Amino acid sequence: MADSERDGVTARWRPERWRVVLGVAALLAITAGLWWFGRADGEGEGGPPAAAVRVEAARSGPLDVELKALGTVTPLASVTVRSRVEGELIRVHFREGQQVSRGQLLAEIDPRPYRASLAQAAGERRQSEAQLIQARRELAQHRQLAREGFTTQTKLDQQEALVGQYGGAIAASDGRIADARLQLEYASIRAPIAGRIGLRGVDAGNLVRAGDTTEIATITQMQPISVIFTVPEVQIDVLREAMRSGALAVEAWDRGERALLASGKLETIDNRIDPGSGTLRLRGTFANGDERLFPNQFVNVRLKLRTIADAVTVAAAAVQQGTKGPFVYIVDKDGLARRRDIAPGASDGERTQVLRGVRPGERVVLEGFDRVKDGGKVDIVAASAGTPAAK
Repeated sequence: MADSERDGVTARWRPERWRVVLGVAALLAITAGLWWFGRADGEGEGGPPAAAVRVEAARSGPLDVELKALGTVTPLASVTVRSRVEGELIRVHFREGQQVSRGQLLAEIDPRPYRASLAQAAGERRQSEAQLIQARRELAQHRQLAREGFTTQTKLDQQEALVGQYGGAIAASDGRIADARLQLEYASIRAPIAGRIGLRGVDAGNLVRAGDTTEIATITQMQPISVIFTVPEVQIDVLREAMRSGALAVEAWDRGERALLASGKLETIDNRIDPGSGTLRLRGTFANGDERLFPNQFVNVRLKLRTIADAVTVAAAAVQQGTKGPFVYIVDKDGLARRRDIAPGASDGERTQVLRGVRPGERVVLEGFDRVKDGGKVDIVAASAGTPAAK
């Protein structure tokens, strides 16, 4: 009874199970076929999509090897003008911001007290001169009397001392006259250097004196002017080697490095390295005829070390780093990317010299590296001027 029932159930379910199995197998076969034909169609149209890249042709020409740094415009001379004598400031002869020359009259202090002191010292000198003349006459008489035995040695010595005393008084008067003349000269305040004068610190009518903390004005030399900047100590050997060939050119650029402000030369280097920062200070000088450089202005400095003639260069952004060293992607005439190992040389920060691995005119990938593969197709979406078009 049990066997007959089990045979009936088996006979009844076997066809249905096979139909399910066959249906699943057919569905899988259809899916695999669709995937296969779809893949074949894709490969027939060119395989994976081409990577979009931007390229630039390798160049051949001079390459300036330079150091870049931040610098501060620093005047070669800056003088704070203050009074050296006491008195009323009676006149101001300059306009704020004007260019002044060395020795130019800037202001006047009331000179009358110093003229009076000069006159008094001169009068005292004349008095001492008269007394000295009289003392010398009397000394001559005492010497004659001493020879004849009509006077004592003590009186002769006293008269000689009196002559010396009046001579000393004249010398003291000469000193007071020189001091009075100097004070009178200081009453006329003149520019100690040529340059641009700043804002006025004291107005006419005020009492000024030597040692005042408030200045009358400040004069800053504008032409020529200097820029002080620093370079890392690891660059000292390169710098010293470049300096052996002569004066090095220095350029001052604005903060965005878009505009050249001035061109000059390296004037000097400091005599020691800053141990805190590991840098060396340098000073470049500039004629600054148009005064585009202003004291305390921050600028970008480019110190040109040397120029390499006929250097093969690529954009610095094109050089990639791999496990085997630096490389670039070259786009060949078939539009395929080819990885090329290179030997880089000097760089100016924007372009890198290629000593081996790239020829002038070859198209080098600049952007789009994330989808580029060696031997893969690329689509040049943009190219710099001078780059050959894809063939």
